[in-house]
Amino acid sequence: MNLVHLWIGLVGLVVILYVVLDGFSLGVGMLFPTGADETERDMMMGSIAPVWDANQTWIVFGGGALFAAFPMIYTVLFSALYIPLLTFVFGLIFRGVAFEFRANSRRKVPWNRAFFWGCLVATFAQGLTLGAYLGGIRVTNGHFSGGALDWLSPFPIMVGCALIAGYILLGSAYLIIKTAGPVQQKAFLYARRSGWTVAGFMAVVSVWTPIHQPFLAARWLSSPRIYFVWIFPLLAIGGFYLLFSSLRKKREIYPFIASVLIFLSAYLGLQAAIFPNAILPDVTIAQAASQAQTQLFTLWGVIFVIPVVLAYTVYSYWVFRGKVQPGEGYH
Repeated sequence: MNLVHLWIGLVGLVVILYVVLDGFSLGVGMLFPTGADETERDMMMGSIAPVWDANQTWIVFGGGALFAAFPMIYTVLFSALYIPLLTFVFGLIFRGVAFEFRANSRRKVPWNRAFFWGCLVATFAQGLTLGAYLGGIRVTNGHFSGGALDWLSPFPIMVGCALIAGYILLGSAYLIIKTAGPVQQKAFLYARRSGWTVAGFMAVVSVWTPIHQPFLAARWLSSPRIYFVWIFPLLAIGGFYLLFSSLRKKREIYPFIASVLIFLSAYLGLQAAIFPNAILPDVTIAQAASQAQTQLFTLWGVIFVIPVVLAYTVYSYWVFRGKVQPGEGYH
């Protein structure tokens, strides 16, 4: 394995860590209106309060790693997808401001709405970005050569809606672990509903993606991918079976594990089809990579940073393990 493949693996790891960890935080935010009163909403807020800001560390790290190791991806994506990416950032900022102001405000209703809309906008913008990326970006001589609104089409909008359902699934599964009583019962209900919605969207994306990009279907069926690509649909089927069976039996841990498996199946399946491209349809990871000296120099920093951030993340979840009780936590 050379430096380019090592770096693409590290960036991929950081991306999926962010998607899962901040995904359930955004999902809890989008479930905020389901709280019957401020006590229930306080419990929901308390479930993510100790960890939500740490979860965002991964996107900062991912952006830095992308800039250092694959500068062409960084510059092209920010040129082509400036509007959805900026909307995503504004959504995260809006969420953070609402989070802090709600805790110190006597009138919580406006900040409840702001928290919900910040999470919804950030999630939908993420989906738009992913859909536009999968749809392909016009690149000429290493620079974006398309239009400012190339990302605005039915496929990215559909992916944005799919990601909303996916994050609600993650958020519901997380609330099942962290809460009890009425909040947990609602989480079971919304996990089941969002699970079926995600299954439908995954079926649509699986059919629409190769139609949108025909060469991806050829890659899935070419050697050597054809010998292992079938693992990812089976992983998804196993994840959905575990999800619905554990929800039916009122298990608490397994729905979240199943949700992560479903996200992993989709993520790895897409990566298996895209590789070795960095930007569809023409730019490869080798073309987008920085010089070997730059990758080697920054790799030494990553070797120290990733274990520290991982250790801090694990420690945070360990310290704040257990269920949130009414009247406890960050209100």
